[in-house]
Amino acid sequence: MTNRLARNMLKATHLTRAGRLVAATEFLQRVLHGDSPMPSTDDVAGDPVEVTDSQPSSLVRPAFDFSMSGQPAGGAAIPQLANSLRGLLERMKRSGFQVEPGGPLSRSLTQARDIVPEGGQFLERSYSNHAGGRPYKLYVPRGYRGQAVPLIVMLHGCTQSPDDFAAGTRMNEMAEKHTFLVVYPAQVASANASKCWNWFNRNDQQRGYGEPALIAGITREVMAEYRIDQKRVYVAGLSAGGAAAAIMGATYPDLYAAIGVHSGLACGCANDLPSAFAAMRSGGVSPVSQASWLSKKGHEQIGANQRALPTIVFHGDQDKMVHPSNGDEILTQFGSATAELQTTVESGRVPSGYSYSRTRRCDASGQAVFEKWVIHGAGHAWSGGSPAGSYTDPLGPDATREMFRFFLDQAHPMAEGSD
Repeated sequence: MTNRLARNMLKATHLTRAGRLVAATEFLQRVLHGDSPMPSTDDVAGDPVEVTDSQPSSLVRPAFDFSMSGQPAGGAAIPQLANSLRGLLERMKRSGFQVEPGGPLSRSLTQARDIVPEGGQFLERSYSNHAGGRPYKLYVPRGYRGQAVPLIVMLHGCTQSPDDFAAGTRMNEMAEKHTFLVVYPAQVASANASKCWNWFNRNDQQRGYGEPALIAGITREVMAEYRIDQKRVYVAGLSAGGAAAAIMGATYPDLYAAIGVHSGLACGCANDLPSAFAAMRSGGVSPVSQASWLSKKGHEQIGANQRALPTIVFHGDQDKMVHPSNGDEILTQFGSATAELQTTVESGRVPSGYSYSRTRRCDASGQAVFEKWVIHGAGHAWSGGSPAGSYTDPLGPDATREMFRFFLDQAHPMAEGSD
């Protein structure tokens, strides 16, 4: 009995690690009901795992209590293992999966209201310049009447789309509540087969070239068409989109008042695929500072007298796709080690969810210039996100709300306001 259960646990562990969530859940359902067949060698081998930026969130992390030998701790552990399996299924239910004993697994379909709140508009647009072209979507809340409002640029992760990212982050809901515009540039498969932003390419790390020129161009197009408060333009992203947001902060500090990076990497920590995988696996080599990066690229005037760019970082400490140390590298790049800033650290817990630590670096007035949120137990997913979108973990603190709160405290000191 113990050997049979041990092999079943190894099978389930392999499936979850491989991201085969449906197969893992169906298998667990059979185990819990006592009718699971012994896995074959072929079943355990499973499909090959592709190393991409879009691995499953902490929702599917192995929930099994193995001993140091890698085997279940014996007959006494069987009830614990069964409870762990039930716990995994319960987490899946809370995250939007329809799980019925002995039945099929399905995820709740994204509804239009998950993407576009009532009364708002989600417009399809496209932009092109010397660097190429990209489609994008723009959310305009019903409360916009031509008054000066903030703008947030949202950069999705690999395999995602503007609709998916909007549904998962619920940033459009936030925009509807507080009246600001949100623009979602879209990566295309012709530029990257997995629709990842190419943060690891040299040409896509430079002001005026490649994807930074396209994202900045989209930002400026929206600013020209709508009345945007130029002191309150921000950029945020997840994973590859988070890395792209860091690049935008490093290369266009005159455009963005602050940046938000969720599970991302610093600008310049990689310059090709091998170095990208190395940075994702164990953390990137310490990148040059924001000002030095601009100087290195021949934009000394833009970097001169530039303040430390306000930055908020979120990262799960169990992220197996992008090492959590990358969050520290991002903050270092934008000047979080500035001596005159004061550091405070606090901890908390989401009700029925994860605990977290928040580190704030504040100026003399007490305003946070840098924030780092570490979510304990979370993996590679947008913290506090909605299961209507992919790669979200609803059990963490609400990254969307906290990013928006942080952004509103930051106004660009060098940009011309719209009021």
